[in-house]
Formats: sequence, structure tokens, C-alpha cells
Amino acid sequence: MGSATKSLVSLYVDRSSPESCWVVRDPEGKFWLVPPVNSPWENRQPFCPTAEMELEPIPGHYKYLLDLPF
Repeated sequence: MGSATKSLVSLYVDRSSPESCWVVRDPEGKFWLVPPVNSPWENRQPFCPTAEMELEPIPGHYKYLLDLPF
């Protein structure tokens, strides 16, 4: 019998950046920088967090703001 695992999406805001951009960790574990524009998910950029960054977790109910496909 196999076990089902649920992939989670996590939302963050980068408080160390003057622009305070959204950061999304997708179900595959990849990080994306999502700008505050129309069609934000379509305009995402790959992102690699560093130890110096201040990623603040954001509640998941804000996913609708980013047009996430999951």
C-alpha cells in the first residue's frame, strides 16, 4: 500500500528587499519571486533564498492575490 503525500505551497514576503516582493515555494519545492503586477504568476522569476534574507511567512489565504495555478 502506498502513502499519499500532499505537496504544499508556501508564501513569503522578502522584508530585506526595499520592494518587499512575494516569494512562493511551489509544490515541487522550487522558489519563485512573484512581482506585484497583473498576472503575477506569469511574470515570476526563479529565486534562490540566502541566509541574509528575511523571508516572512504569509498566510496561505493570500494565494488568490497571486493567481497561483495550485
